[in-house]
Amino acid sequence: MKITVIGTGYVGLVSGVCFAELGNEVVCVDKIKAKIDSLNRGEVPIYEPGIEELIEKNTKEGRLSFSDNLTEPVENSEIIIIAVGTPPLPNGEADLQYVDQVARDIALAMNGYKIVMTKSTVPVGTNERIKGIISELTAHPFDVVSVPEFLREGSAIKDTLNPDRIIIGSDSPKAQEQITRLHQPLTDNIIITDIRSAEMIKYASNAFLATKISFINEIANICEKVGADVTKVAVGMGYDKRIGSSFLQAGIGYGGSCFPKDTGALIQIAGNVNYEFKLLKAVVDVNTDQRFNVIAKLKESLGDLKDRTIGIWGLAFKPNTDDIRDAPAIDIVEALVAAGARIRVYDPIAMPNFKRVVQHASIEWCDEPYEVATGCDAVCLLTEWDEFKNVDLIQAEALMKQPILIDGRNVFSKEQIEKTNFSYYSVGRPSMTRHYREPVNN
Repeated sequence: MKITVIGTGYVGLVSGVCFAELGNEVVCVDKIKAKIDSLNRGEVPIYEPGIEELIEKNTKEGRLSFSDNLTEPVENSEIIIIAVGTPPLPNGEADLQYVDQVARDIALAMNGYKIVMTKSTVPVGTNERIKGIISELTAHPFDVVSVPEFLREGSAIKDTLNPDRIIIGSDSPKAQEQITRLHQPLTDNIIITDIRSAEMIKYASNAFLATKISFINEIANICEKVGADVTKVAVGMGYDKRIGSSFLQAGIGYGGSCFPKDTGALIQIAGNVNYEFKLLKAVVDVNTDQRFNVIAKLKESLGDLKDRTIGIWGLAFKPNTDDIRDAPAIDIVEALVAAGARIRVYDPIAMPNFKRVVQHASIEWCDEPYEVATGCDAVCLLTEWDEFKNVDLIQAEALMKQPILIDGRNVFSKEQIEKTNFSYYSVGRPSMTRHYREPVNN
């Protein structure tokens, strides 16, 4: 099939590349010419394992191209995919200005029957809005379908090519049949539903996963007070098929471009129909509070943080991505700056993005984990990159002013810690906690 994908962010670029890999002819469109020029040079604007190789392969084989001109690709395509951003407005609602503009642009470029497939995460009713915008500007026939994405940054290629399910929201048998054929090479688990239900499935799925994360973090906080181990609790829970083991890893909370945005949007969607989503509001509050437990543990071990040197291992909201949107590290580093600490930071991929968001004279940007540890009063692990999992803790300890380690992702085992003299704080594993008290100078 001939496909145009509008938007070259995570969703658009990954979708376009993967549909090309399946043998379709794909043009990825973005109005930012510099981004398209970079893609045409083989420079990828996002960090995602495997995507560079697939772009190179499919461009060489003639199935994938990039353009900043929407008109010709739309004219030549059977399916047009909307994959532009829907960032949150100050009140939490999704900002639909980019979706609206793309709908107008598609309408003005149409030259015959088209299927407009929305992969952007949009509030319930948005696809009807898209249909209305296009109908006002063209007499050509078209159908609008909702096909929400469920990819995870860091494993987006794998998730797209091996999905758990495909949701197709449509009121057109003709469009349903063609979009089903497009996705059949990926999975047999294709669910056809009405458009509004498809839109809601996306929000409900992400809200539930966010709820699991906040729930296990609350359990972790209780474990710290009653002497239980949250990792063992999570394993025991996960064997129950009604619960499952996914998203039961306690830590410093979720971040990124999806869960924070989608939970906020769903709370606002509920509010717009006079329903208070109390549960989801609590999920968001718990998540916000969880990241600041790192600061509390630093103060427990060091007291006043003014003029202390604190090392940070990891800035991205999760490993295998350079995305720092709503990453816990942002709030933690800013809190340390406000407390008067000196901060040494390192992330394998995300430092350029982090520098664009957080800049302060007290932050030192390092080139590797041991440089971070040198001279520190404490080190905080905030992202569970393999590079940090494989750190030689004895070597890191020897470089530090005081051996204090805050493990925000429960990366290190009891056996690893027992080989060191670290004062160690993790999340919900009180039996592993080892307290450090700074010696008193007489």
